[in-house]
Amino acid sequence: MLDIYLKGFIVTFSLIVAIGAQNAYVLKLGLMRQYVLLAVSLCIIFDFLLISAGVLGLGFFIKGNQLLINSIAVIGIVFLVFYSLLSFKAAFKNESMQIDDQIKTNPLKKVITMLLVFTFLNPHTYLDTVLLIGGIGANISDDLKLYFLLGAISASTVWFTLLGFGARALIPLFKKPITWKILDISIGFIMLLIAYSLIDLIVL
Repeated sequence: MLDIYLKGFIVTFSLIVAIGAQNAYVLKLGLMRQYVLLAVSLCIIFDFLLISAGVLGLGFFIKGNQLLINSIAVIGIVFLVFYSLLSFKAAFKNESMQIDDQIKTNPLKKVITMLLVFTFLNPHTYLDTVLLIGGIGANISDDLKLYFLLGAISASTVWFTLLGFGARALIPLFKKPITWKILDISIGFIMLLIAYSLIDLIVL
């Protein structure tokens, strides 16, 4: 049982630590100390739902439905390109987020909406959680799947907690506007790279 738990933890942690749209947004919220607990909690819940769906067999359905994969990929490409342009715009027009303990620069509704979009309109989310992690868990015997899921969710909990609350250690660095510019430009390029990688998923 312990080996199954560790397998779920290691597989999940190795896949979710890659910088993506969701991780970058949680990092920003952590730096601004705004709605961090909510963001971390939602990301963990989303991971639990998606990984559980994969372990229970949804991954096989998605993998065999090319039309669905194409649709998710196209939507993801459009969104990621749009968000990358917003990041570049913020960097070059001095619109990057600022650390402010008093003013909530991100309304709660916007934070929840962005987390939903970054999670469920990002095809890489399904690739990592449903197809890869879920696919591995689906091949484990039914009586041990729970331990795999526990390991996977433990990894998600550790990662997002570190990402959201650990970002506070970087706050002094991000007091400088130039650091925000570098982060926004970096995120913009990362989003474009992810969008480009999604082209390979489309089969006409």
